[in-house]
Amino acid sequence: MNELLDTKHIIESLLFVADEPLSPKRLSELIEVDVATVKNIVETLKEEYRALDRGFQIRQVAGGYRFFTHPANAEYVEKLILAWDGRRLTQAALETLSIIAYRQPITKITIGTIRGVNSEGVVGSLIDKGLILETGREKSPGQPMIFGTTKLFLERFGLNSIKDLPPLEEFEPDDTTKSSIEKQLYSEEIVEEEDKEGEIKDDGTPSESDG
Repeated sequence: MNELLDTKHIIESLLFVADEPLSPKRLSELIEVDVATVKNIVETLKEEYRALDRGFQIRQVAGGYRFFTHPANAEYVEKLILAWDGRRLTQAALETLSIIAYRQPITKITIGTIRGVNSEGVVGSLIDKGLILETGREKSPGQPMIFGTTKLFLERFGLNSIKDLPPLEEFEPDDTTKSSIEKQLYSEEIVEEEDKEGEIKDDGTPSESDG
């Protein structure tokens, strides 16, 4: 076995057993080769897996490398593992986590204002799951605590950094959807007005058509 092949095998083994992403620097220290060599070998492995259409991939997340299952097999992987800790995030948790991810650093008050409900419990749950943490205090009256996402958040959502979050514009509805929503809202307003007019007539109050 030549030295390069031997190093490739070592990197694969380390990534296989690691419970967190391994940075190029960390792999370099473990294998005792330079960082540039590590990066080149990892890129070679990535290409080999793509060429062979393997069921797993090496991806860079949270500043390091980690094995991931192939996206095409997600349906079957989900059957085996419903969630990383056996508890799916609720809709409220996902909503709160999204707000924090895109608006961090952010206070609980701001989160609650955006959501329109008290988010104290949801924030606490996300902290327990290790997805967010307290990052400091806001320089404002009362100095409320501010929150941000963690390295674990990046790992679980397959991101290398917060900059990899998809732009919010991608979630904006297209013109057709906007038009449909506007029509629905307009129709609901008309129904509400008609209901109010009906209530007035039922009360015996003369309507515009009464003499």
